[in-house]
Amino acid sequence: MKRGVSRSGVRITTILVAMVVGVVAIILCCCILLFLNRYRSAMVQSARTTSAQAVSQVSNTVGNYLSDMNQAMALVEQSMLENEGSRDELLAAFLQFRPDVVAVTSYSAQGALLDCWSPGRQPKEHIYQNLSFNLEKALHSSAPYMTAPHVETLFESYYPWVVTMTAPLSQPGEAAWVSLDLSFSSISNYINNVSIGQRGYCFLMDRDGNIVYHPQQQLLYAGLKSENTNALAALDDGTYVDDTVIYCLTSVEGSDWRIIGVSYVDELVNRNVQDMIRLSGLLAVVVLAAALLTSFLLSQLLGRPLRGLASAMESFETDADHFTYRPVGGTREVRELSDSFGHMVVRIQQLMSTVREEEVNLRKTELKALQAQINPHFLYNTLDSIAWMCEQGRNTDAVKMVHALARLFRISISKGSELIPIAKEIEHAESYLQIQKYRYKNQFTYEFEVDPACLDYYCNKITLQPIIENAINHGLDLLVDEGRITVRVYPDGEDIVFTVQDNGVGMSEEQVASILQHGPKDRTGIGIKNVNDRLQIYFGKQYGLHITSELDVGTCVEIRMPKIQEGSYETK
Repeated sequence: MKRGVSRSGVRITTILVAMVVGVVAIILCCCILLFLNRYRSAMVQSARTTSAQAVSQVSNTVGNYLSDMNQAMALVEQSMLENEGSRDELLAAFLQFRPDVVAVTSYSAQGALLDCWSPGRQPKEHIYQNLSFNLEKALHSSAPYMTAPHVETLFESYYPWVVTMTAPLSQPGEAAWVSLDLSFSSISNYINNVSIGQRGYCFLMDRDGNIVYHPQQQLLYAGLKSENTNALAALDDGTYVDDTVIYCLTSVEGSDWRIIGVSYVDELVNRNVQDMIRLSGLLAVVVLAAALLTSFLLSQLLGRPLRGLASAMESFETDADHFTYRPVGGTREVRELSDSFGHMVVRIQQLMSTVREEEVNLRKTELKALQAQINPHFLYNTLDSIAWMCEQGRNTDAVKMVHALARLFRISISKGSELIPIAKEIEHAESYLQIQKYRYKNQFTYEFEVDPACLDYYCNKITLQPIIENAINHGLDLLVDEGRITVRVYPDGEDIVFTVQDNGVGMSEEQVASILQHGPKDRTGIGIKNVNDRLQIYFGKQYGLHITSELDVGTCVEIRMPKIQEGSYETK
């Protein structure tokens, strides 16, 4: 039975698994995306808090540093009110107590250096540029002011990094201002050691956007790094996220300095988010695997009965004759479907048995009809030849023809059997050739080349005679030279091959292509077409006749049928 429906469709269990896994995957993806969004927001807030705390600590430290400078400046101002001897003793004690103070200097109203107190150091005789005092700024400041960190330029071969605080003196005298140079190394080292993440840092800036101190000062001077200080100066204190950078700004109490903390989102946020993405991905894989396993087990539980029913249907489709149906268990719907299929199987097998019987009867009727077409045709030709011999006075030849005709019909009858041994079919064909040779006055010769191994196999009776008749009437009848007919029988694998070859006038390709399509009204077509139809009805479309012919050369008709042994042909 041929399969009429494709089996390549998607199974319902596959759809069930896909739906469950798909729904779980969609829900899981939505949850993960929502979680990662919330997690990133929380990480950004945490990074802002961390940056603010670090900057606040730096601000407190710098504020303490500036407060300490104010206290030191107050002591220096008080010392400057004493007489010269007491002043020098107080400042010497002060410098010994505060080693972080590099120098204390006083300046006249014109900005000239008057005195310089420094432990173990004297100022240079000629100072090219004094970075610790700016007369113009001092004149415009009514209160103490502080310079940016700079190099001390008062001493020979000693250039510490200092911050200078300058205050005006209220007591009239030669000295108008006093300056305190305090080492900036402690603050710079502290700022250098502050890190927010692996690449984050802090730097000092005044309110005008001028950088007071930067841990990467050399890179700024070399142009390899830059800070957008103008934009930062316009911002209030607080924390700002600018794409991949987090800025935290805090003003130092009691000064115009501001602490700027710089940190990077990819370090403080993205890296943690990426770790969480990997963890979420692993969790998603585990959940999807669990969902897949659960849905697979569920599909197996529900799909096994359906697959059993489908397998039974395929078995029935493959071999409906010998199929025995066993009901399939499962849910109520599956059991109902199984019972319906069982009733259908019984009904189809009954119908198939009925159809098979009708087909057998129809095939027998067709074969008998074809045989009935062949026998009268041959009998007419033979009797016509015997009558012609009697008219010519060739009674002896007519008697031989009658005997040959009797042998031929005895073999044709063959007790009503459709199949006869090949040996009998060869004898039948030889009797027919003898009859025709008498009729055509020995205008042709014939020979048989038969493999002895083929003689015991069976074939359809009266298979060769119509082919030989066609070769004589249409191949040799118009031939001037002597005709020749060669009949061969040989095995070919599981088949037996008969060939009838003549050296007649041959046929064109159009005649060869159409000869098997002739209707029963065509005298030639009766024999050729009926033989081919009989073979295909009995053995199948792969068997039958194949004709090759060439004009003025001859024709060869090949007859192919399976090897049939005695007693087995009824099953073929």
